[in-house]
Amino acid sequence: MRFEFKPSFERSLQALHPNNQQQVKNACLKTIEILSQDRFIHKGIGLKRLKGDYWEVRHGLRTRLIFRWNKDLVEFILAGSHDDVKRYLKRI
Repeated sequence: MRFEFKPSFERSLQALHPNNQQQVKNACLKTIEILSQDRFIHKGIGLKRLKGDYWEVRHGLRTRLIFRWNKDLVEFILAGSHDDVKRYLKRI
């Protein structure tokens, strides 16, 4: 499985508080670890299919990570709030 961080993800990460940035990076690593394993994915990690091949994983109560999962490629697209996710989904 391949993983890619889009420029939009990097920009959205820079908009977060510096303390939260490292936590989001750790959440990405944990997500990568979980998706790399060929096992059942537990609902407790906060993984949710949004639309088509777009997925969301929650990090805490406020931050969500949006990624596109297509076959063997996972592209991280956005890190932001619930409202940021809604705005992004309207554009696709």
